[in-house]
Amino acid sequence: MPEQPTPYVLAVITASVRPDRIGPTVTGWLLRRLDRHPGAEVDHVDLADLDLPGDLAGGGDAERFTKRIARADAFVVVTPEYNHGYPGPLKTAIDTAYAEWRAKPLGFVSYGGASGGLRAVEQLRGVLAELHVTTMRTGVMVPDVHAAFDAHGELRRPGPAEAGLAEMLGQLDWWAHTLRRGRTDRPYLG
Repeated sequence: MPEQPTPYVLAVITASVRPDRIGPTVTGWLLRRLDRHPGAEVDHVDLADLDLPGDLAGGGDAERFTKRIARADAFVVVTPEYNHGYPGPLKTAIDTAYAEWRAKPLGFVSYGGASGGLRAVEQLRGVLAELHVTTMRTGVMVPDVHAAFDAHGELRRPGPAEAGLAEMLGQLDWWAHTLRRGRTDRPYLG
């Protein structure tokens, strides 16, 4: 019987920092599903709880954030789409760490209006490719997000999101274990 791989560290990053954001509702939905995914030890990183300097000079929570990114074997970014793009604080967070992102997989849970955050995700793929991050082909998109959730933070029509999440987690699991083994066997030079 094959040996079960040890759980990997999955950092779930809530990207929106706006006071009136719906991001915590979307992240809460995701975290409840990850409770059923024993292959990952989840570290929730809410960018609204961090002070990340915009000038990349360090300070604030930059060191603490970078250590959490370094510790993670994989990521899921929960991001809104603002004005056909992703939030500025997410770009600051991405730029705060550098080598710590390399040779690790990342999945997306995006939300917004009619597009469900698709344009934000497509922009992020290019940014993350520059950092040698492997992005998952399948993700979760929540269109019309303010109408999508009920008062309990559950999706009114969960079918497509649940199916996408299951597929994305399968991809993420494979890549997380494979790339962790690769980084252990031979450090990634980038």
